[in-house]
Amino acid sequence: MAKPRTWGLVLAATAFSTHAFAQAPVEVNASQSAEATLASTREPAAANSVDVSMPGGIPGVVVVGRRERDVQRETTQVITVLSQDDIARTGEGDIAGALGRVTGLSVVGGGFVYVRGLGDRYSLALLNGSPLPSPEPMRRAVPLNLFPTDVVASSLVQKTYSPNFPGEFGGGVINLTTLAIPTAPFLDVNLGVSGDTETTGQLGYDYYGNKRDWTGYGNRDTPAALAEFFASGQRLSSGTVDSGAIAGQLVSRSNGLVQTVGEIPANFSGKITAGDAWQFDESELGVIATAGFSNGWRTRDNIEQTPASFDLSGLDHDYRKVSTENQAVANALLGLGYEFGEGHTLRWTNLYIHDTLKRTSLAEGKQNSQALGQDFREQTTALYERELLSTQLTGGFNLDPVKVSTRASYSTSKREAPYELGIGYVRTNQAASPYGGYFINRLDNGQSGFAEIAFSDLQEDLWSAGVDLTAQLMPRLVLSGGLDIADTQRDSTRRAFQIVAPSSFPSGVGMLRPDYLLSAGIIDFYDIGLVETTETDPAFAARLRTEAAYAQVQAEVAVGLELSVGARYEQGEQDVRPLQVFDTLTNSGASTNIANDYLLPAATLTYRFRDDMQMRLHASKTVARPQFRELMFQRYYDPEANRTYRGNPLLTDSEFVNAEARYEWYFAPEQRFSVAGFYKEIDQPIETFTGFNDNTTETSFANAPQAVLYGAELEVQKYFPLDERFGSGILGSRRAVVIANYTYTNSQINVEAGDTVSVFGTATQPASHFFVDGSPLTGQSDHIVNLQFGLESPGRLSQQTILLSYASDRVTSRGPSGMPDFYESTGLRVDLVAREALRLFNTDMEFKLEARNIFGEGYEEFQERGENTVYYNRYDVGTTISASVTVAF
Repeated sequence: MAKPRTWGLVLAATAFSTHAFAQAPVEVNASQSAEATLASTREPAAANSVDVSMPGGIPGVVVVGRRERDVQRETTQVITVLSQDDIARTGEGDIAGALGRVTGLSVVGGGFVYVRGLGDRYSLALLNGSPLPSPEPMRRAVPLNLFPTDVVASSLVQKTYSPNFPGEFGGGVINLTTLAIPTAPFLDVNLGVSGDTETTGQLGYDYYGNKRDWTGYGNRDTPAALAEFFASGQRLSSGTVDSGAIAGQLVSRSNGLVQTVGEIPANFSGKITAGDAWQFDESELGVIATAGFSNGWRTRDNIEQTPASFDLSGLDHDYRKVSTENQAVANALLGLGYEFGEGHTLRWTNLYIHDTLKRTSLAEGKQNSQALGQDFREQTTALYERELLSTQLTGGFNLDPVKVSTRASYSTSKREAPYELGIGYVRTNQAASPYGGYFINRLDNGQSGFAEIAFSDLQEDLWSAGVDLTAQLMPRLVLSGGLDIADTQRDSTRRAFQIVAPSSFPSGVGMLRPDYLLSAGIIDFYDIGLVETTETDPAFAARLRTEAAYAQVQAEVAVGLELSVGARYEQGEQDVRPLQVFDTLTNSGASTNIANDYLLPAATLTYRFRDDMQMRLHASKTVARPQFRELMFQRYYDPEANRTYRGNPLLTDSEFVNAEARYEWYFAPEQRFSVAGFYKEIDQPIETFTGFNDNTTETSFANAPQAVLYGAELEVQKYFPLDERFGSGILGSRRAVVIANYTYTNSQINVEAGDTVSVFGTATQPASHFFVDGSPLTGQSDHIVNLQFGLESPGRLSQQTILLSYASDRVTSRGPSGMPDFYESTGLRVDLVAREALRLFNTDMEFKLEARNIFGEGYEEFQERGENTVYYNRYDVGTTISASVTVAF
């Protein structure tokens, strides 16, 4: 089964190809390459001079050393490289899952990666060295579960800052490298099937939508009357709009009728990958293409509660909600690579991802703040369609002794969520009432039922370009520098409506099922109208532009002592403002303009005191900017987190001081032991807090005064040959592998007398109203453990791996004033992955069998005070079983 050649990774960033100039060519593969810095010459007899050029856009340097040199050892920064083999060993279907196995990394709902306990806003994701837009309304960070592992050749995580990267580097950078020129023609086809114990073959819910929903392209057209209203620029509150005509077109059997599915079907997936290369004299042209599709189901039986008192002894909201999601993902990648002359490369990469989630839920419970003894039944139907399209052109040119790397990219993402529909009925259980014991919806905005619907649309465009120069002035001295520019623009619109009936609306009619109750005839006859709840700020425009220049020196200042030092000057301007969508101008004035420039120094000292041992010391300054949605004063419901969010336009940048000390021992090829301590001081960290709005929880954001984070991490990778113990038998031809890492992190928010917090819509308040001195940062787990135990055959593909992962409880949001924080518990997860290559019917095949969450560890998000516990979210996750086969033609 031919495998594509992958670009290496230089200076903890992007793809590159290698050519030798001194002796025979030495290829640096993704499995053994990463940020290459000035290497020592302690083994001159075995040394080769390797030119590293980079179409990915981060400056290359000269590597001098052995062919089998360990990349993580040779870099001047702290990095982890996941090669195709490493990713395959985890068996994960998307890159977020694979990254969750890296030391100090954890993955939080929706595929967002936390580095050393810092939230996704503090992590930077790149594709081949270029930034990506996000299709998520809540974040500027891109969810990494969008990227199937089959389009990623390698993934690099750098935890220490170097000036060639953007200054937004709080926790680390994650660079994904896509496939490049293949070494031989190949065509692989993969088919897979999976299911889980909580979903497959079990009862679930769905709604019709349309017949193309299973493809992910079941587009929803905006109703004609609503589209005309949007185009008119009028307000419903003006009284001149026929709101009943609009309301009569919003709900039908297609989106208002929840249906049971007796047995949820199994998940399935398929993908095809092909590549070829052609030689032209002294040049080579390669092409790689891949396309895939998957369709999967997930059902959650969730307990949702909110407290009625500060001591959590009583419940206000106590629901059981069963939701079923059907997710369809289509992806494609087309890459062209061209190598010519003495180390010149060009590369054009195009990526397309389309991810659609169709969600249906049915809930029942009590709301004691509304009326004691009443039961509530609510249903929701929604479709969330995300799309990412990226095109990148990179070049690397060898102008000896100067290497030039250039890059330019354009990416666009969008998210459409039409017809987010919620409908609620109430049962009084009063025997004296003629309708006692029956669920009724009188459409009175919650007291005796409700109906609400929202249409949201987001588009984000990102342009970026850069050039980097690297010059080796002396055998032990390399200078590098470059320019960067990036421009991100986002438009976000959300129009939400309530369907409201007059007080004379008869209760008997309120017993009708949703599609009858909200039909055009009923709405017209009973004079039911529409109220827009987002008239104040229905749309926002946002922009972030950064311009930067950097310089860096790498030098071997003494035998075995290497220094990398440099600085980045970065200007950034971020603007968020309400968009004018109505003829008359009125909005909340919730605008933001943040313009700052920073000088960000970084230095790393590496001391190789033995051939297989070294120490690193690192210090740097970095920043973190608020994300767009954190600044937009606009309500947004996140179904994944079961939360309503609203931004805070008064947020400011966060500034970091970072330090790290690290010991590394490379005791054998591909085997290592390391231990490190790290420290971060954060000025004005951005934290989430939760409050109440009409007895409904609402989460927003604020700058805490100051925080510190420190910890330690340990990593070991060891192989154990089994031939001495088991001879030449089946086990004797194999080796055992143990990969383990542990991260301890401690953080605390520091709040002193006189510290204040600014939240839009309220006066400046004491910070102690929002934050408790000594509280941990949101998203930070004290303990993160990953273990891999496996058997594998070095000579062929045969792997059986047990994977264990554990993250201790972590804060998801600050609690309302006087109430405890929200914590989540994910527990211990145990997985089994088996991969085997066989040749059947004269065809190469690879079989993979996976068992995920074998012991069925569930999920809990809760508040706790004394013996009282309130579960904001609590559900079983179940065990997932999957099987797939890849056929090489």
